[in-house]
Amino acid sequence: MTYWPPPLQQIIDEFKDCFDRMERYELLFDYANKLPHELQTKDWNDENRVQGCQSEAHVECILDENGGFQIHGAADANIVQGLIAILAIGVDGLPPSQVASLSPTFVDEMDVKASLTPSRANGFLNMFEMIRTTASDMSGV
Repeated sequence: MTYWPPPLQQIIDEFKDCFDRMERYELLFDYANKLPHELQTKDWNDENRVQGCQSEAHVECILDENGGFQIHGAADANIVQGLIAILAIGVDGLPPSQVASLSPTFVDEMDVKASLTPSRANGFLNMFEMIRTTASDMSGV
């Protein structure tokens, strides 16, 4: 079993407890409303746009005052915004080096990836790589 940061493990467990695909979608939509650091649409630009995502999704990564990683993001589709929120909650405040070492396989454990269309899954992987690369750059890894 892979080690996940405790907040991310909690989310994985919550999704594992879902009865079926529809319940997972509902939970994903709930998370879309829990986005901890929303990136306002006025701040959306080509630099923070997630390439290859079928919806408009934008993500910026910053360090908080304690040097902890934060994801600021938003999307025009609830499914995508839910995925951004899960990542943002799951890594909030972690050292960038820890974020850089994460694997996107947590969505497999959540049993969400199978529910995504191929273009959404590809967009998620692009977003994940964008975040991981930024975290790696921030940590010098």
